[in-house]
Amino acid sequence: PPPWAEDPGAGGGPAVDGAEVVVEAPDLCPRFTARVFEDVAIGPSPPWLKARLMAAGQRPISNVVDITNYVMLATGQPLHAFDLDRVAGGRLTVRRARPGETMTTLDDVERTLDPDVCLIADGDGPTSIAGLMGGARSEVSDTTTRVLMEAATWDGPNLLRTSARLGLRTEASGRFEKSLAPEQAMQGQVLATRLMMELCGARLVEGTIDERSAPAGGDGFAHAVLRLRTARIERLLGIAVTEPEIAHVLASLGFALEPAPDGFDVTVPAHRRNDVTREVDLIEEVARLVVLERLPATLPSRRGASGRLSVAQRLRRRTEDALVGAGVSEAVGWSFEAPDRAARLGLGAGDAIRLENPMSEDQSLMRTTLVGSLLDAVRGNRARGAGDVRLFELGAVYEPDEEPLHLAALLTGALRPPSWREAEPPRADFFAAKAILAAVLDALRVEWAVVSAAEALASATQALAPASGFAERGRPPFLHPGRAAPALLGGAPPRRPGGIPPRGAGRWDLEDPVAGFELDLGAALAAADAVPAYADLTSFPSVRQDLAITVGDDVPAARVVELTRKAG
Repeated sequence: PPPWAEDPGAGGGPAVDGAEVVVEAPDLCPRFTARVFEDVAIGPSPPWLKARLMAAGQRPISNVVDITNYVMLATGQPLHAFDLDRVAGGRLTVRRARPGETMTTLDDVERTLDPDVCLIADGDGPTSIAGLMGGARSEVSDTTTRVLMEAATWDGPNLLRTSARLGLRTEASGRFEKSLAPEQAMQGQVLATRLMMELCGARLVEGTIDERSAPAGGDGFAHAVLRLRTARIERLLGIAVTEPEIAHVLASLGFALEPAPDGFDVTVPAHRRNDVTREVDLIEEVARLVVLERLPATLPSRRGASGRLSVAQRLRRRTEDALVGAGVSEAVGWSFEAPDRAARLGLGAGDAIRLENPMSEDQSLMRTTLVGSLLDAVRGNRARGAGDVRLFELGAVYEPDEEPLHLAALLTGALRPPSWREAEPPRADFFAAKAILAAVLDALRVEWAVVSAAEALASATQALAPASGFAERGRPPFLHPGRAAPALLGGAPPRRPGGIPPRGAGRWDLEDPVAGFELDLGAALAAADAVPAYADLTSFPSVRQDLAITVGDDVPAARVVELTRKAG
């Protein structure tokens, strides 16, 4: 039998000889139990108790304190030991804190409280924050000879709010905030009583303080009785479960079952009072422990239930496949960034969205470009010995007038673009980034061209230029003036042109050149040909010709390709 099966003490009311408890906030304290011990000998705990506590990550202190920690670990019920001689008037009151009331907790911090905080107080004021931490004034010391052992139950949501408001979380509060069952209080009290008598030579004063606000039942508390119907189980789960299987699994979980005409009457144990309140909760227990592995893999019977990717999702996957096919790996960066990242890119932080409650100063702004997080990832990979680094990120940027979905890619190291001449040394440059951008846009079947900034502005109509933002913002400051160019999508200039210069990469301690691009993916997807129409192929064989054409140095290659295609 468990250690709390045989209780050396006895039940009682609100007081025992030398101590009294008054609960003025019953909504915050479903149950408060306390026992008084005299002739307590404070000293070190025996080796077995120290070893068990240290194995559980606890630091042994003294026998009385170690008993409270051990009982908490063994039963799940936190306890608190008061030096009864230091409790003013021998009376404890459970109440709400008064506005502006303060107390000093065991960590020597004076805390200001509000009326939502539940306190345990004596005649001189607060002695502990209920369920959270005791006060220094009534703690057990080497001179303690009389101990009042408290094992209570507190309102979980209220304690969770108090812990968050005070910025204080303890082993006890981590258990109380889950709303412990009131029955656990006496389980912890009984085990603590036996250990106090065995390890401290203490004498138990007759009687037990037991103040409760929970409704009374057969054992002092109400237990829900739920009807579980076997036919209902089969209707919900789609598979039959035998009554012996149901009885075995629920009894193993601590539920008490009585036969009923259509199933069972199930009594919910105390520790499941808060999460098993309906018949379907019982069916869930049967499903997870009996039926789950036997359920067939089926789709819902309703029409159109099978899922399909939307057009935007298919285009995004096409984009990712093109990048992976070009040897670029996906990275996932934080949407938050530090203020200095924008400064390193030459961007002002004035337009960035600042978080009201950031996790840290390094994550206080919402990013306005994907380039910074990719540079962080490139630097991390190079610092760990990676040679050639090709990364892309498909994610959101956060600006009031910006399309949220962007695509960015960065290349660095000894990289060779697909069309690079073998005689040239491999390196990451503008043309390598352009080749990967071309692979993406070609996969999306988007009409595109990479032109100079002047040509982009000249080709855009007056209506398109303000909408694109290129005219107002121009070239972003982190782009090299001679190695950056916008890509036109359907004749409209984008908001994010070009490549990354070596000087920008130098601010991330990258010695090799870095190239890349950032694309307004929302605009690209809108211009993409999601379902292309195919024309019949000619029945005549093709004729291949090699032509050598000499043009001036000021003619871009894109112009030659355009005229060749027009010529047929």
